[in-house]
Amino acid sequence: MSHIKPLKLSAFALLVLAGCSVSLQAQTSTTKQIITAPLTVVKKAPLSENELKRWSHLDLIKDSIPGMSVDRAYAELLQGKTGKKVIVGIVDSGVDIEHEDLKGMIWTNPKEIAGNGIDDDKNGFIDDVHGWNFLGNAVGENLEMTRIIKKKDDGSAEYKEALAQYTKKYEDALQGKERIDYLLNAHKTVKATLNKDKYTIEDLKSITSTDPNVVDSKDLMIKILTNAGPTFDPEAEFEDYREYIYDQLNYNLNKEFDGRKVVGDNPEDIKNNHYGNNIVFGPDKEKALHGTHVAGIIAQVRGNNLGGDGVANNVEILTVRAVPDGDEYDKDIALAIRYAVDNGAKVINGSFGKSFSPHKQWVYDAIKYAAKKDVLIVHAAGNDGYNIDETKNINYPNDAEDNIKEFADNVLTIGAINKSYGPNVVAEFSNFGKINVDVFAPGEEIYATVPNNKYKYLQGTSMASPNAAGVAALIRSYYPKLKASQVKHILMDSGVALPAMVVLGENPDPAQEPTPVSSAESSKTAKMVNAYNALLMAEKMSKK
Repeated sequence: MSHIKPLKLSAFALLVLAGCSVSLQAQTSTTKQIITAPLTVVKKAPLSENELKRWSHLDLIKDSIPGMSVDRAYAELLQGKTGKKVIVGIVDSGVDIEHEDLKGMIWTNPKEIAGNGIDDDKNGFIDDVHGWNFLGNAVGENLEMTRIIKKKDDGSAEYKEALAQYTKKYEDALQGKERIDYLLNAHKTVKATLNKDKYTIEDLKSITSTDPNVVDSKDLMIKILTNAGPTFDPEAEFEDYREYIYDQLNYNLNKEFDGRKVVGDNPEDIKNNHYGNNIVFGPDKEKALHGTHVAGIIAQVRGNNLGGDGVANNVEILTVRAVPDGDEYDKDIALAIRYAVDNGAKVINGSFGKSFSPHKQWVYDAIKYAAKKDVLIVHAAGNDGYNIDETKNINYPNDAEDNIKEFADNVLTIGAINKSYGPNVVAEFSNFGKINVDVFAPGEEIYATVPNNKYKYLQGTSMASPNAAGVAALIRSYYPKLKASQVKHILMDSGVALPAMVVLGENPDPAQEPTPVSSAESSKTAKMVNAYNALLMAEKMSKK
């Protein structure tokens, strides 16, 4: 699902976004040594705005922030070296290829003549100059569980499980609607009382009304602004949350809604495979927010004083639009992977996922096809705070048909961390699992491109995945002889260790302190991706 799971807003509190980070102090070194997690833990003051915008590029040793040491890798390991161009496939909601900070990094199909209405390269896609849009003009879509229960009850376990999950999700969405309507009402009351659209905690404290509605609204907004920190914008955040909840009720969970009709294909027939169009940001550029952000994390131009910086400086972004506002179709994902592979992608990022996959074999076959062609697929672990080793919590697509034994060695599944190293470094929304999550990468408060020359902080394993994919692209650029499976294992093996004990998943009882568990439970490696270490290991491996 392309939506990043928004922060769980409640009438009483908001997830704390900013505050005192627990971090690490250690000696800096100019020699090329593997970065390891030091032992002493010290408090770090809140990050400056500039640090926050690029924390995922910073370094645990030099900056006391568990970023991927990207800046350090460029300064100490890549200076004076030239890599070769790497095509990175972004299978997502579309990318604003005209964005000021991305337009120089966009793949162009060398075999296609733009705008002549002819399929010059004879691949079945007319004028696919910058990629392909398998969704045509579709935007909103059902969840897969909604699609399953719209069909006749066939008595299957899948149907029963889909119905159970649907019922719970629908009830949660109705509660979410109540909550966001209440929050929006409080925000509106405060704005009217102060006669201003933007306000601070000081403004709120200056309100002297005796009207109970105004007093309640003031107290609620003080609580929220106090918890949420300096980057919190109530207007934008509440609108995002409102849109998320209303989209669920109008499209994702609406059994009367058919989002596919406009595409004009049969989603149950994999052979019906030439549909969609060449407008890779889709019918509404603003709706390509998710894919544009993902592309930016990998490929924003470095050091140009616009927005954030991308991880990889030597890439071309190939866009395949296949992820709607709702659950992606297995057919679209299978065809999108094959399209990216056939057009030269060496890394494919997949920041999407769902809990049911009726045609998962189509996707498995596409993953195996990518493996055969030496293409690495980097995939987000999902944002439910679940252990995805448990079969009821599988996050599709996966690379293990029985959820245990991998059938291919070219898929890397990424969980998310936040910016403070310590027991809470794993983002509470991140899925985990010592069999099905490989490694972690920065995924909270990541600053990157969004449509129409704008930039934004977003969070989710959707952001962690492209951070890892960017490092993979760096390796494939500077060490092109290494195979996809070698790059996968470099990212896993060269990571910096998580603390020995970590908190995993969302805390079921906010009144109780969550209990940390061994970080061995978090993932296969219990590590965080580190670009500096990965490039050192790649250098070593490429000499063998």
